[in-house]
Amino acid sequence: MSEPVSTFQNPAGTWSLAVYDVLKAQNVRLVPFVPDGGHRGLIEHCQADPDMRAVTLTTEQEGVALAAGAWVGGVRSVLLMQSSGVGNCINMLSLLKTCQMPLVILVTMRGEWGEFNPWQVPMGQATPEVLRAMGVLVQRVDDPELLPGEVDAALRLAYSTYSPVAVLLSQKLLGAKKFGGSK
Repeated sequence: MSEPVSTFQNPAGTWSLAVYDVLKAQNVRLVPFVPDGGHRGLIEHCQADPDMRAVTLTTEQEGVALAAGAWVGGVRSVLLMQSSGVGNCINMLSLLKTCQMPLVILVTMRGEWGEFNPWQVPMGQATPEVLRAMGVLVQRVDDPELLPGEVDAALRLAYSTYSPVAVLLSQKLLGAKKFGGSK
């Protein structure tokens, strides 16, 4: 069986640098993440910055707890995850809403445009509704040129209203993955 081959249009390209610049300007100092090809470029920029701490997680709910603790300690964070990870942190999201803690979550979407993996479809389709049900404000971006402005707006919204905000990076923005050798 062939291995998956990424057809991401811009995994480490200009949008990731532009988003990193927004995080830097908004004084984000902690970036917890579960490794993800769609976030690869952004993760690399954050890891290279001595003023930011990029923390590899074993599961997404750890990132919610880490970000909450960081907020209590006066540190801003942005959590990076794939849509399949949203289901892993549903219960932890209640902490943010109940305690009125701000957090921006950048979610790379799967299970939509051009998806090859049927296991990604259910959670990918449910992600916006699941986030809203847990009290997370949801913004979606399809255009890489609009992404930095959307992230900036999400940071301002989250930190001025003490609310969790998720920015969904559509599969059209990222490019779809495909199985190697398939047509």
